[in-house]
Amino acid sequence: MFLKHLSLTNYRNYARLELDLPEQVILVQGDNAQGKTNLLEAIYYLATTRSPLVGSDRHLLNWAASAEPMPFARIVGDVERAPGPARIEITLVREAAPETVGTEPRLVRRFRLNGVDKRAIDLLGQLNVVLFLPQDIDLVAGPPALRRRYLDVTLCQVDAAYCRHLQQYNRVLVQRNSLLRRLRERRDDPAQLQYWNEQMARWGSLVVQRRQEAIRWLESAAASIHRELSGNTEHLALRYDASIPLPSGDDPTVAPVDAMLAALERSQARDVGAGVSTAGPHRDEVRFLANGVDMGLLGSRGQQRTVALALKLAEVRFMAQETGEVPVLLLDDVMSELDRVRGGYVLGAVAAARQVVITATDLAPYPADFVQRAALWRVQQGTIIP
Repeated sequence: MFLKHLSLTNYRNYARLELDLPEQVILVQGDNAQGKTNLLEAIYYLATTRSPLVGSDRHLLNWAASAEPMPFARIVGDVERAPGPARIEITLVREAAPETVGTEPRLVRRFRLNGVDKRAIDLLGQLNVVLFLPQDIDLVAGPPALRRRYLDVTLCQVDAAYCRHLQQYNRVLVQRNSLLRRLRERRDDPAQLQYWNEQMARWGSLVVQRRQEAIRWLESAAASIHRELSGNTEHLALRYDASIPLPSGDDPTVAPVDAMLAALERSQARDVGAGVSTAGPHRDEVRFLANGVDMGLLGSRGQQRTVALALKLAEVRFMAQETGEVPVLLLDDVMSELDRVRGGYVLGAVAAARQVVITATDLAPYPADFVQRAALWRVQQGTIIP
């Protein structure tokens, strides 16, 4: 799998970009704030329909486009993949501001696949990517929501069924929370909770089971990688802590959905008092243990970075296992954050990929033979040239 062509219009600091990408390692060099990370973000957005850097898509529109009657940004990518080529198009349109005072203009997202209008969910899996960022250390040291999001984005790229189950779960969660708030204010019938409990258990149990499967696979690969990165001094374990524990596959007496339903029913009084669902996949946690020590709580910065790196390299193997194709690898100035040993391991690990895009402010950390084999690009103020 590789991205053959990328077209950007009014995206970040790229007013207009038409770029053919070769099947090899691509080194993109440039000073800070010239557009290196924006390039990787655009490719990641094509694959996942979301930015890894900002929560609001409003920030993705080129500032100069704001002067236009209807500001917009467009990302188009031509992908070569085993099932056949695919063209992905995403357009962000900022509509005129409503007359209501204090109301912001609405941003509309439009998606097309091979020229046909689609939903965002239909684009997932057309282009698979793994993104390395300097701030990946937050996957270990940051809040649980980051780890849940990481799992969801990874799984949605390779498992369409999981993405549908997650989408259904999130819709049910919104409805159940809305009912809980009304019940707290004594404005609705408590009997309605039974239906939403059943729906939440149905979709939630599927989400948790798939996440647990992924964690088991990632743990096996990450532990092996981590041993090499740590000089064989640490053993890494990944643990999925479910807020509603499900029975193991070895226990046929209780179905996972029944176990989750029973737990939701037991927590009803607490949930009504809080006005929110206090347990479920949206409250689950992933922990990283090195020699039994929780790296998120007690690991040094160096240890946390090594764990994050092992996880991302394991993700590459996981996606290849699930899809039969190595994903496109995106590395944002990671060599500046790694020592020589870890940096060399990363470069060796990504060499097997069909396409790798690496950004750098300085090429000095890269071995001469690695640079000679790569396509070298220069980015300056939203323009990319060989």
